[in-house]
Parts: sequence; C-alpha cells; structure tokens
Amino acid sequence: MEETWRWFGPDDAVRLDHIRQAGPRGIVTALHHVPYGEVWTVEEIERRQAVLAADPSLGLHWRVVESLPVHEKIRRGDADCGALFENYRRSMRHLAACGVTTICYNFMPVLDWTRTELRHTLPGGGRALRFNAHEYVGFDVFILGRAGAEEGVAPDLLARARAWVEAASDEDKAVLLASIMAGLPGAYDRYDVAGLRRILAAYGGMTAADLKANLRRFLEEVVPTAEELGMRLAMHPDDPPRPLFGLPRVVSTEEDIADLLAMADSPANGLTLCTGSLGAHPANDPARIAARFADRIHFAHLRNVAKEPDGSFMEADHLGGDTDMVAVVEALLAEEGRRRDAGRADWRIPFRPDHGHELADDIGKPTFPGYPLIGRLRGLAELRGVMAAVARLKGLPL
Repeated sequence: MEETWRWFGPDDAVRLDHIRQAGPRGIVTALHHVPYGEVWTVEEIERRQAVLAADPSLGLHWRVVESLPVHEKIRRGDADCGALFENYRRSMRHLAACGVTTICYNFMPVLDWTRTELRHTLPGGGRALRFNAHEYVGFDVFILGRAGAEEGVAPDLLARARAWVEAASDEDKAVLLASIMAGLPGAYDRYDVAGLRRILAAYGGMTAADLKANLRRFLEEVVPTAEELGMRLAMHPDDPPRPLFGLPRVVSTEEDIADLLAMADSPANGLTLCTGSLGAHPANDPARIAARFADRIHFAHLRNVAKEPDGSFMEADHLGGDTDMVAVVEALLAEEGRRRDAGRADWRIPFRPDHGHELADDIGKPTFPGYPLIGRLRGLAELRGVMAAVARLKGLPL
C-alpha cells in the first residue's frame, strides 16, 4: 500500500522533513485558504507543489487531495448552484492537470467531524479525541435548545446531560462549543450558539431522503468530469456516523455506501475507507465493508475507536479499539493483488495513519486536533508491521 501523510500546508506545525523521517512520500493536502466554492487555480496548486518540491531530497509528491470541499448550498440543495458546480469541475480539471488524481471529500451538512473533547487524558499523560454522548446531548438539548432534541434520548443519558450542564462553568461550555466547532482545519465557518441556530434553521425539515437527492445531484454534475479526466472521487463517511443536531447524515452505514456507489455506478465514484468513522457505528464492521466494496476504495484512513453503550467513543490505539485492523488490511491487500493481476498501473491503494494521540514531546504543540506527529508515527509503524506480516503470510503484494 502507498504510505501517505496528511499535511495542512505551511501553517502545519508538523514539518515536511519530519514527515519524511516517518517514511511516507505521499503528501495528502489541500488549499484550505481558498474559500468554499471558489476555483482552485493552477497557479495556487503549483504554489503548493513548489513547497513540497523545495527540498528535492525528500522526494515528496501530492496525488490525493483532502478535501476539495463541497459548498453548503450544494448540500442544502439550493436551486442556484450552477456556478458552484462549474467551479468544482474547473478545480477538478486544474488538479488533474497538475497530477492530483484522487479527491477525498464529504457530504456532511454544516459540521464535519465532531468531538466533544479534544484532549482527553490517557494513562501516562497522552491525549486523545473523544465523543462524550452526555456532553453532546447536554449541548443540543440545554445549551443550543434545539426543538425536539430530547426525542429518542434515553432518560438516564438525558439526566446525565442535564447534570453536566448544571455543573459546567461558562468556561466549560465555551470549551465544549470550541471542540464541537473544531472539525477539519481550513476555510470552514465557525459558529457561536446563535450562529449555529441560524445555520441549522436553513436546513429546517431536511430529511435523509432530501440529502441523498442532493448528493445524487452533485454526483451527476461531477462524476462525468472525473471519468473524462481519469480522476477518482472518494467519499469520506460521516463522522460520527449518526444524525447530529437534527441534521441527517447519509454516508454512515454499509447500506448507505451501497446507495452512494449505486447513484453513479462508475469506477470514478468511490469511497474513502475510514475505519474510525465507520467503526463508531455499532452496526458497522469495517473489515466486512472493506471486503464488500474493495473495488471502489480509492483511499483509506486507518484508525480505531473504542465504543461505549451510550454512544460515546474514544480514539483508540491504531491496533486497539473495536475494529479488527488485521482483517481490514487483509481485505485491502487482497484487492491490491487483484488490481495488480488485472494490469492496473495504479494498483496500490493510498492510505494514511489517521488521527493519533498526542504523545511525549507533541503534548501541547500547536498541531491540529488529531494530527500530531508522534501519535501518527506510532500508528503508521504499527500498521506497517501488520501489512508486512499479512503480505508475507498471504503471499500478497505490499
């Protein structure tokens, strides 16, 4: 498999030479400074490539973009999206012209990945990302005050949520809001409580069927261009894989993925296999999903989560948690073998060690949440070992 590393650009506290020390040569990056909906010009793409090539001894390349963001109006299904679709297609053409041929993107309304705690303390003082169900419910029901937020919430969870809010200081509540707003770095809107209420109201009444229709419309607009350019679109699953704040999410389960891939039955319409996002859903088996949709997996995020009965979960060690990472690797390596035997020049699946714990000297450094150097390096080393062992035992390409 092709080792890659997510890098957020010149403002990333993780240096390119340190990434190369970790081993990967594939850099996964994006133009986070370009506002949503605007065209990524060839000049801006080449400017980022020039940064990567400034030290030729590192041998770095950029073939996977994460993300080319989808404008909120497209997700919302507004009528006047023609210019936004055209801008997206133009950005695709410019990326392809510069050799960037895989696009990771998502279709999560308003918020991208969501956690309630960005620095949960681990034994020894490391830090992990967590999603605490009682804090999420407390925010939704008692701070945001969303109508209908209590529906379907277990009474004991609601009671714990109320108790947390009543005991929380203003600072605690501000930290929770900042954690929920953290999401993916870049040109993303951040909201205060009033602002979040306003943007949620713009989605008022939207159902999962509505959002799926908007997704189908998006794919109809961009998949033909991807086919023409030889590009591969790789949808990132919802994180967490459940509705949030009354908003539907439609790439959360195995059957959601089947629906997504059927909307445009083309090799250009594929999946980013994120074992952490999918693994946070109690009904999902990421290894089974990897095997079922192997031929449409264009990119992989490998990480693990440990789930709790109330819906909480924590980012676990890459080989810990609830997902059988060895089985996931077996499925991906088997697919690589099939692609190689079929004569595909691009038979290797790019992957990156996703999210890591803050460990040792990384604790307190200004890295993006979930993206420290040492924790991801530990995860990559563990994954690399699993891949080498599986490839040797199964006679598969590495």
